[in-house]
Amino acid sequence: MFEYFPGNYVWNLSVVATLNSGGLIDEVDRACRPIREAAGRGEDAGTAEFLQAWTQLADTLVSQAEAAEKAGRTRNAGRLYARATNYLVQAERMQSASSPDRIATYERCLDLMQKSFSLADPRTSRVSIPFEGTTLPAYFTKAPAADHGPAPVMIMWNGLDSTKEHIYLSGISDELAARGISTLMVDTPGSGEALRLGGLTSRIETEVWAAACVDHLETRDDVDPRRIGLAGWSLGGYYAPRAAAFEKRLALVVAWGANHDWGAVQRRRVEREGERPVPHYWEHVLWVWGFDDLDSFLTHADDVRLDGVVEKITVPFLICHGENDRQIPLAYAHRSYDQAVNSPKRELRIFTAEEGGAEHIGLDHLPHVRDFVADWVEETFASVPPVPDSASTAGTSEKSPLPRG
Repeated sequence: MFEYFPGNYVWNLSVVATLNSGGLIDEVDRACRPIREAAGRGEDAGTAEFLQAWTQLADTLVSQAEAAEKAGRTRNAGRLYARATNYLVQAERMQSASSPDRIATYERCLDLMQKSFSLADPRTSRVSIPFEGTTLPAYFTKAPAADHGPAPVMIMWNGLDSTKEHIYLSGISDELAARGISTLMVDTPGSGEALRLGGLTSRIETEVWAAACVDHLETRDDVDPRRIGLAGWSLGGYYAPRAAAFEKRLALVVAWGANHDWGAVQRRRVEREGERPVPHYWEHVLWVWGFDDLDSFLTHADDVRLDGVVEKITVPFLICHGENDRQIPLAYAHRSYDQAVNSPKRELRIFTAEEGGAEHIGLDHLPHVRDFVADWVEETFASVPPVPDSASTAGTSEKSPLPRG
């Protein structure tokens, strides 16, 4: 993995995630160079300086975007707003839960992301998913294929510290759209906007969120209800398989990082074994799960595991994992695969250092892993009979390829 800050895994993770989600190395270097000394003080110290440096970079891009927009160069402006969002969401995830600047920074990210959609990606829009008297915030990217009839959809879920903006900026919705598949990117309880602005904390029974997402998609006439899939990365590698085990309307599931026994990982982290994904780690975890003390949380987290659960998955199941994942043991990928005995199509894909994608969820070479996932989803959806629709299925067979974007 490219390590701009030697010895500081957490800060380096933000750098490579940024670069593999549309960031430019010159801009990243200009933002990071002044804070090299701060990085040497450890993962927690200096995160306010990190935010300040990356905010200055975002401010520069926003000024450029505003000038381009005023000149009528809308696509250029939209792309600049997207890149500014990329830098800000990575800096925001580095802050402590109690940081006085965190919420305002995230609200700015939402505003910049929406400006980017309006100017450069009108096929992506904000949607709200009804959920237990409130809503789950989400983005929906409508594939061009959906203009001609109901199209398959992938639901995308976050992990412990990412947001729907990170998912969008990874490019996964573009890749799926080019393969004829729409994407619903959701901030589930405990992540993104649902946590920051809605106060929704995480829980073990993720099938409840999945049911809400599928219920919402079934109301859309541009969605094929028989071809709705679910993928989750990082902690989503627990969330998604758990949901697919119990929400039987899903047609396939992807664990983008095999988080088979996340509770055990927390016990290891108490002993300082393995790497942590964010600074101020335990404060962040308690915030996500809605706990006030570490001991109570650890007892609860012992049940965040997939033993006895993946056996209930009865749809195609892809498990992706990096051989050098320093956060989640590679053995967990094998454990999920070995236990998923009732999946009609289970596949374990381990990414190596030689090819790239060997770090946590492939952040060292995210496009390589992303495109593999998109290809597998396309191929797997193609084997599912589409919803009967004379306008979209006339003259095609059950195994016909998906209409591409």
